[in-house]
Amino acid sequence: MVAVIVVLALLFGGPALAPAMAADVIVKDAATLRLGDVTFRLEGIDAPELDQRCLSQFADLSACGIEARDAAIKLIGGRSVNCRDLGPDPIFKGRRIGACTVGSDGVSLSQSLVQAGLAFNSDSNGRFAADQSKAMDDHTGLWNGCFVAPQSFRRWDKAAPLRGAACRDDRQAETRSALFPDMPPRPDGCTIKGKLAKRARITGNVGVYQLQGCPSYASLEKLNRWFCSEDDAKAAGFRKAYNCRIGARR
Repeated sequence: MVAVIVVLALLFGGPALAPAMAADVIVKDAATLRLGDVTFRLEGIDAPELDQRCLSQFADLSACGIEARDAAIKLIGGRSVNCRDLGPDPIFKGRRIGACTVGSDGVSLSQSLVQAGLAFNSDSNGRFAADQSKAMDDHTGLWNGCFVAPQSFRRWDKAAPLRGAACRDDRQAETRSALFPDMPPRPDGCTIKGKLAKRARITGNVGVYQLQGCPSYASLEKLNRWFCSEDDAKAAGFRKAYNCRIGARR
């Protein structure tokens, strides 16, 4: 079991993996924690990717992946985080599944995030389904706006169901265009471009990523994802473009 104290301290000029961190803890997104050398995906939930965009209740485009991460950090506060390793993550390469609790009372971090409307039940037994239903009914967190499920965003599924209280039937085309733009806005510190590609499936991947300095980096405009590190890109199932030089910058 990994036990650490999360001490929030503002970062100055670092990559946009987390706005606050302790020596051994980084909150990478609302469902992913790095404790020391181990990266955990929280059990039973899914959450917006760091580069995912949503619409607010006022129909304004929002960086909901970053907002959900920041809200998760505030939810943890200064309390201890304990994670029990449940084995390899079957979806995200190099990750582990973690049953993580917060504070001395052992509150489930997964359940707390779903209750706060920052994450969604993905447990096959519906362990957090009731918490999700309440957050949805109360328009809590992300449910107050309009978005697509994280797995739909990762697949770049433009036909995916729209979710949230602010979704409008008469504005579906405009909403989908905003959620799946030809050139997604780049999160601060995340410079790696990702493109979904059928040819990548030959090697068991879903897409290809380009680093700064790769020959095709500048010309790649219609991309799907932004990543902050090669580790994140590989975990999401992307491989490096074959024409990237070894010295290409991240």
